[in-house]
Amino acid sequence: MEVVNAIGRRKAAIARVYVQPGKGEITINGRDLKTYFPVDTLRFIVEQPLHTLEVAGRYDILANLEGGGIKGQAEALRLGISRAFVKIDEENKPKLKAAGFMTRDPREVERKKPGQPKARKRFQFSKR
Repeated sequence: MEVVNAIGRRKAAIARVYVQPGKGEITINGRDLKTYFPVDTLRFIVEQPLHTLEVAGRYDILANLEGGGIKGQAEALRLGISRAFVKIDEENKPKLKAAGFMTRDPREVERKKPGQPKARKRFQFSKR
């Protein structure tokens, strides 16, 4: 099997993911998973599709991440990994979809409006 690639997005983060058979190494922007995501919960988010399909340790994953914060990047990477495994085997899709990993979260930051301090917050109203 050759390299399978997919794209995952979340907020402003974009993850380009390349999956190939290997020993289970996850490399992100040239760094190991544990050094790129030092927090356990973020590593758990990234590895969720692997544990759902019970293929942890069988595939090497190379990812290029850019934009957004670390939480958005982790969730973008999860979507990219899920999409790559669906490309590898179409029978993986029902399991990943049931777990909620195949849906791109559409929520984005609302823009700031003029004459207001934030998107929805307003300055204090004074009647007199």
